[in-house]
Amino acid sequence: MQITMIGAGYVGLATGTCLANMGHSVRCFDINAARIVRLEHFDIPIYEPGLEEAMRSAVEAGRLSFSTRLRESVAEADAVFIAVGTPSGADGSIDLSHVLAAAKQIGPHLRRGATVVIKSTVVVGTARRVREIIARERGAFDIRVASNPEFLREGSAMKDFMEPDRIVLGADDTRSRNILRAIYRPFERAGVPMVITTTGNAELIKYSANAFLALKIGFINDVADLCEKTGGDIADVTRGIGLDRRIGESFLLPGPGFGGSCFPKDTRAFAATGRQFGAPQKLVETLIARNDQRKLLLARRILKEGRLAPESTVAVLGLAFKANTDDVREAAALSIIPALQEAGLRVVAHDPKAVPNAKEHLQDVAWADCPYAACTDASAVVILTEWDEYRRLNLDRVARALSGDALFDFRNLFDPRSVGQHGLRYFSLGRAATSVRQKGGISPIDRWDRRVAAPGHA
Repeated sequence: MQITMIGAGYVGLATGTCLANMGHSVRCFDINAARIVRLEHFDIPIYEPGLEEAMRSAVEAGRLSFSTRLRESVAEADAVFIAVGTPSGADGSIDLSHVLAAAKQIGPHLRRGATVVIKSTVVVGTARRVREIIARERGAFDIRVASNPEFLREGSAMKDFMEPDRIVLGADDTRSRNILRAIYRPFERAGVPMVITTTGNAELIKYSANAFLALKIGFINDVADLCEKTGGDIADVTRGIGLDRRIGESFLLPGPGFGGSCFPKDTRAFAATGRQFGAPQKLVETLIARNDQRKLLLARRILKEGRLAPESTVAVLGLAFKANTDDVREAAALSIIPALQEAGLRVVAHDPKAVPNAKEHLQDVAWADCPYAACTDASAVVILTEWDEYRRLNLDRVARALSGDALFDFRNLFDPRSVGQHGLRYFSLGRAATSVRQKGGISPIDRWDRRVAAPGHA
């Protein structure tokens, strides 16, 4: 089948590459000419394990190509996927301008009977609006519009596409439903569950799924806080919860709050949609506030328990919002590092992939080439991303490099007993809390609180 992807960003590129490797003929269109040139030379602007190899395979087989020529890209396509960005508005609602503009631009060039498939994450009712825009541009309702939400996790997108839990096919007519089923026929034959429903339901499924997963993260973070206060162990608690098949083990790992391109944006949009339709999503609204608050509370914990003198150095390991990606959007590091700096501390940071992106958001940070260099002469080290490189840290070497003795592991990568054997004070999540009293002078936490409380503080 001839397929065109409108948008060669994360979703469009990963989806287009996988569809091409399934045997379809795919062309990825993007208005960014520099991006297309880079892709033609396999210079991928994002880090996603397995993507480059899959791209090379599809291009060499003649099933994947790239273009900046819109008319040529869509004129012969059986299906045109819209995979452009939907950023957040000031009130949390999503900005559909890129989706609607794409619909308007492709409308006149589509062949009669083609199907437009919305892959972007959009609010309920968007497929109907896109259908109306295209009909207005063409002067006829001869184009079908379907919804096929993506469920790709950054860092495992290729696996998620090729081994899906389910595929959601939203269609309001028989022809577009058949087109979608033909595209994904290999999965259907393999027994992957197909949720065949309306476009509106498909749009709601995407947001509801992400909101529910984010709620699991927020819930287990609150439970971890309770474990710390009561002397519990979050590892045992999550195992006991997760073995219940009604709950499952996924998304039950405590951490510094969720970030990235999906959960923060999608929960805000879901809450905004609830307000718009008079069905407030109170649980989700509380979750959003708690998630933002959590990052600053962890910064306060570092300042309170780290035995840090003013102008001490803190090593931060992990800038991406999760492992196996270079995405720093709404990552914990972007909140915690400025809070430490506001308290008068110096920050040295390391990340295997995300430093270039982090440099666009953080100032006055020293960048280290390896985690041990970051730890050198630091009073404390803070782990914010669960990279395997950090799981394999030589803690003796870390202890020798530090001038202090505090290890804040906000991903629970280590066994507390083993860390103690290396002479490090260990602070993790959901285990018995460690309280350290700051002696003498003005502590960093006091200094930060005074600055925050000062008139005119931004």
